[in-house]
Amino acid sequence: MSSNQTAIRANGIYKRFKTGRSHIEVLKRVDFDANHGEVTMVMGPSGSGKSTLVAALSGLLKPDEGHVTALDQDIWSLRSGRLDKFRLDHCGFIFQGFNLFSALTALQQVEIILKYQGHPKHLAREKAANALMEVGLENRMHQRPSELSGGEKQRVAIARALAKDPQLLFADEPTSALDGENGQIVIKLLQRAAKQHGAAVICVTHDPRLEAYADRVIHLEDGRILDDRRVDHALAPAANPAQRQPELIEA
Repeated sequence: MSSNQTAIRANGIYKRFKTGRSHIEVLKRVDFDANHGEVTMVMGPSGSGKSTLVAALSGLLKPDEGHVTALDQDIWSLRSGRLDKFRLDHCGFIFQGFNLFSALTALQQVEIILKYQGHPKHLAREKAANALMEVGLENRMHQRPSELSGGEKQRVAIARALAKDPQLLFADEPTSALDGENGQIVIKLLQRAAKQHGAAVICVTHDPRLEAYADRVIHLEDGRILDDRRVDHALAPAANPAQRQPELIEA
């Protein structure tokens, strides 16, 4: 995929929630787009509408108004079953709470989504193992979540998302439960998903340390986009993924 090719575009996204007798406007007719091969960070304070925007973009929460076109599909015009299949086939999700099954090993966590996609057992196991190797967990494949650190759990979640080779990867506060070192590993892996897999990575965060890893930073506040800028990596050589690559699997 060309890194300049638009993967997702939203126009006029409006969402409000009812609280008692009143309504709170969370998104106020937001326009948004993101490209294949790029990390787009959506930043802003708590309550600014970041997570609601990602939910609307990814087919998890229908906006009250507006359109979302993802991979040339008007996703909110799809019937429920087709929308579920679109997410399964094309979208990866990473959340701050990891969302792992306590009884399953790391390998099984990744395998199960591939089986659900329809891959035969042997292929699902092979793809799952390869995804865990990519995130540096080749020696932790048979551990359950209780035996993994927070950083390792998040890397299992990333492996699960990457194993499907998604064209759209959504990450909602993926580093908030992690220390600085593990947070850096996680964002580098998201960067790799964009640069090596060609995914459009959309990452919601309030952590300003992650800005150096983005291609584009969008600041959202009170349901509106206040700032939208591209990051010049020539001015921040330490954030160059090629230079940081060897550190990916250290922690």
